[in-house]
Amino acid sequence: MSQSAGAVRDGLVLRFSIPASGEFRALVTEVAAKLAAQLGVQAQGDGGIAHIIDDLARRVGASDDPAAAAQGFSSADVAFEFHKLNGELKIEARSNGRSSEARIPLPA
Repeated sequence: MSQSAGAVRDGLVLRFSIPASGEFRALVTEVAAKLAAQLGVQAQGDGGIAHIIDDLARRVGASDDPAAAAQGFSSADVAFEFHKLNGELKIEARSNGRSSEARIPLPA
């Protein structure tokens, strides 16, 4: 990423989609967490941003867990959108016709 952490003021920063199952599942969290850090999210304890990304993916049904598949969740792609809005980083996840978001305050 060639831009520094405060380079984008407001608006859509990035949208990406990745398969949510198999070997790609870990990549979803890793890429999204690194992007959030690049956009200015401070490191947080207890898994921090990685935990937030995993939770978003789980809420939209992106899972490779057989038990989740039995409940109607599929291993379809999960798409993330990152927006810088009013001093926050909004991360939106979409998969299987569902969406969920998290908002993380950015340092001033």
